[in-house]
Amino acid sequence: MVYLIAVLLLSALVYAPSIWVRIKLKRHSGHLDWLPGTGGELAEHLVSRFELDGVEVRRGNPGEDFYSPEDRFISLSPDHYDGKSVTAVAVATHEVGHAIQFCRDEPVSHLRKKYLGRALQIRRFGMIVLMAMPIVSGVLRSPVMLLVFGAIAVVTMLVSVMMYVAILPEEMDASFNKAMPILEEGYLPKEHLPAARGVLKAAAYTYVAAALAEVLNFWRWFRFLR
Repeated sequence: MVYLIAVLLLSALVYAPSIWVRIKLKRHSGHLDWLPGTGGELAEHLVSRFELDGVEVRRGNPGEDFYSPEDRFISLSPDHYDGKSVTAVAVATHEVGHAIQFCRDEPVSHLRKKYLGRALQIRRFGMIVLMAMPIVSGVLRSPVMLLVFGAIAVVTMLVSVMMYVAILPEEMDASFNKAMPILEEGYLPKEHLPAARGVLKAAAYTYVAAALAEVLNFWRWFRFLR
């Protein structure tokens, strides 16, 4: 019973941010006929307007909303690339905000290079530890070693989450120092700006929420090994 309660509490804790992000994005994804263009078309327009030379806008797969500084392209998921909604417009402008950061070589753009690679490496190590747990459990049959491996996995995942938190200034800048001022220029009517602000906040926290949700993987593996 105690174990079940602990799992439920942990699930609520780690999944709450991810669920909040999804709700925010979905809530304002309704089609708006009066919008002059799609998210992809707005992104193309802004790339041209801000003279982001060499930056392309691509229609990505579902869930692929990001800017790649290495390959200099903006990827928008189909709903946001083809969509005419507050969410589509806000997400597209957020990703253009990242492109502006990197094209201008702003200090905030260096955070991704400093922390993101480390976050991915740490998370990958944590997943390797998780994959090794069944072998350790089967060969050593030691509850102590199982707990040690579990602790290592959780710590590495939490450190990975903190790395994503360290990148938050870059995400917040893309949303509120870049995208929001652009949208306030008239790309969205005033009555839709509060909704856009909510979407931009969700966009800024997307990676942190996703990384936090992965912590629950430990509990799934541990339950399987019990």
